[in-house]
Amino acid sequence: MSDRDDKKIVQELVDGYGSWFAEEDWRGGSSGRMTAELYPYEKLFSPVMINRLKIKNRIVMAPMGNLNMCDETGRPNDKMLQYFFARAKGGAGLLTTGLIPVSHGVDPSVTEPQGLSYFPRIDRSRTVLAGWRDLAQGVHAYGSRIFIQLTPGMGRVGNPQCLMTLKKLPVSASWNPNYYMPEIPCRPLSDHALKKIIKNTGQAAADAKACGIDGVYLHGHEGYLLEQLTNPAFNRRKTGRYSDWQEFGIDLVREIRDRVGDRYPVMYRIDLSLALRETYGSEMEKTKALRKFGKERMPEQTLEYMANLVKAGVDVFDVDLGCYDNWWLPHPPSGMPAGCYLEVSRIVRDHFDENGIKSNAGIRVPVVAVGKLGYPDVAEKALREEKCDMVMLGRPLLADPDWPLKAYSGRVDEIRPCIGCQEGCINEFVNGGHPQCAVDPVTGFEDVKPAHPSQAHVRKKVAVVGGGPAGVVFALTAAERGHEVTLYEPGKIGGKLLAASVPKIKFDVENYVIYLQHRVEKAVSRGQIRWIREYATAEGLASGGFDAIVTASGTKETSPHIEGIEKIRTVQAPELLARPELLGDASKVVVIGGGSTGCETAYWLRTEKGCDVVVVEMMPELMKGVCTANRGYLLYYMKKSGIRVYNSTCVKSFGESTVNIEVNTDKNVPDPYNTWQPILPENVLNPLAPKIGKSMRSEELEADLAVLAMGGRADDSLYEALVKCNAAPEIYNTGDSFSGGRVLEAVRGAYALAERI
Repeated sequence: MSDRDDKKIVQELVDGYGSWFAEEDWRGGSSGRMTAELYPYEKLFSPVMINRLKIKNRIVMAPMGNLNMCDETGRPNDKMLQYFFARAKGGAGLLTTGLIPVSHGVDPSVTEPQGLSYFPRIDRSRTVLAGWRDLAQGVHAYGSRIFIQLTPGMGRVGNPQCLMTLKKLPVSASWNPNYYMPEIPCRPLSDHALKKIIKNTGQAAADAKACGIDGVYLHGHEGYLLEQLTNPAFNRRKTGRYSDWQEFGIDLVREIRDRVGDRYPVMYRIDLSLALRETYGSEMEKTKALRKFGKERMPEQTLEYMANLVKAGVDVFDVDLGCYDNWWLPHPPSGMPAGCYLEVSRIVRDHFDENGIKSNAGIRVPVVAVGKLGYPDVAEKALREEKCDMVMLGRPLLADPDWPLKAYSGRVDEIRPCIGCQEGCINEFVNGGHPQCAVDPVTGFEDVKPAHPSQAHVRKKVAVVGGGPAGVVFALTAAERGHEVTLYEPGKIGGKLLAASVPKIKFDVENYVIYLQHRVEKAVSRGQIRWIREYATAEGLASGGFDAIVTASGTKETSPHIEGIEKIRTVQAPELLARPELLGDASKVVVIGGGSTGCETAYWLRTEKGCDVVVVEMMPELMKGVCTANRGYLLYYMKKSGIRVYNSTCVKSFGESTVNIEVNTDKNVPDPYNTWQPILPENVLNPLAPKIGKSMRSEELEADLAVLAMGGRADDSLYEALVKCNAAPEIYNTGDSFSGGRVLEAVRGAYALAERI
């Protein structure tokens, strides 16, 4: 395959991730669905060799970041151990840890003040090694293998607060802007400092081997420090050994080989391309934060570099696209298609075969595919078509650690699917937490929660009101514990997720709704749950003789009190998604509210209904609080599809066919389509951020329909009525009727309540 073909494929992939659903029968076959058409999965569960190490199946658990899964010295704690043991017990052949820095004392962004760490460490002292030995032995007990992911550091994508807390600039390969605060420069590391990192990496690899860890895994993608040194986009050094952008990575691998020998597996994570040019094109020259990165590593250069890494001693690669500056690419959100990087892994696999590239063990260099492969048929098909040699699952194994066992036994409909929200797995540790999962309340709490809840000491008669995720999770968990459960839900199971799953880009959420429906139907057929398809009333519940009543009745949508609202046709966004016929013949639509619901509805209206759409948001940024990857993906493709966006804008009044707005035109109002820079957590101050002034301009927007997407408030009216009439000895309120939020909070709260009732 020619160089030009590879570049063209990258461009087509980036362009297509926002329109893939329009070009195929996406609801048919196994594309993004939990089907079992290819069962039994013979390729998926066949062994594979990495160097001289046999892995029992082709499933690799992706590195998901084990932040705050250690004590303050960096020693892995029981939270981290039990988290991995659950995935080993679930049947994954190879586990990989989250990134473990080996550059403490060199890269100031990886170390907290007073020398503390939220990263697990293997380099601090021998006092941390016992944790790694316990981890390896526990994983091996279930027949799985585990690699430790080592990183030379964060560099420009590290926390810039080190400038304030440690009075040290963040670092990089050259003078580069910090990703989080582009106003802060990152200084280039000296060759001497880089050689120290290389020595540290060799020592960490030797320690890992001594601890029984099965291999080392270098974090060379996504724009972290290793990539900053091995990609001319970031490495613009003019002198010294590491002005050759390949040398640092090759030296790193050689040092590892010197310390661990030829038989110890070495894995390398890389991107075929940063895809910055394919993402931003000529905008890179206009955007200060991106301007320096124009000479990125091209696919043909990456393939040449990978061949040299194999010569130095790399045994296996996993490969994707993108970096922090187009963060949705290396962290594919719900809208991206299943198996989104199979063409990328195929390019690498074909290149290795065509050029006879073998590992130092004289065998094939396995290529691991990544990117939304949590659908068994998609994974199996990729292996059968030889687009890859192994498949990597990250979030699917957080959503269901038993994914491999269920797939192997054909119980695909029992796999709890990832919904692609990235709220528990990424946003949690961005905000100071540890890895969790929105749909699996045990993930990240394996050290304190059993895989299955314990049986209740006293069997109770329990009523649950509401068939959304909170009500269903509570009902299923309480029934599993032995309680007599009655579920009140007049409609379909799914609650607000039924409307949320309507846009085609939300197919992951639809999979979860189908899973919940299947679980409830199964519980009903077994007599574990009684489902009353009626609205519950306080009087009816009070007369039911229940020991406990749980309300999970959701939210009420917010309606604004704005002059002239009665003059224009309006509809709430969830109602429109649930009943698309309410769109009527409207062609010009203004969506009021730029949160995730508003933006997803706007994209649906534009791409699936062909409407001319404008989004109006009062805040400076759209989708504040949404995971950076999900937010960036939607903003990027909203812009490409022609959706106009007004931020820092207020709706002042409505006319019969107009929405009248006041727009803040101050020069410091942020670009609403900015996808190359994240929104900082509210507790992180950027003292260099420009202050937004106030310069208002009135404007009139044409509209056949105004869609209201201004959020909702908790509807606790039934709960309060139940409390007032003493309807049962125990009355609880959970989910959105307690506090409007995300699936993460709804599921976690409902499960915790069901554990103790």
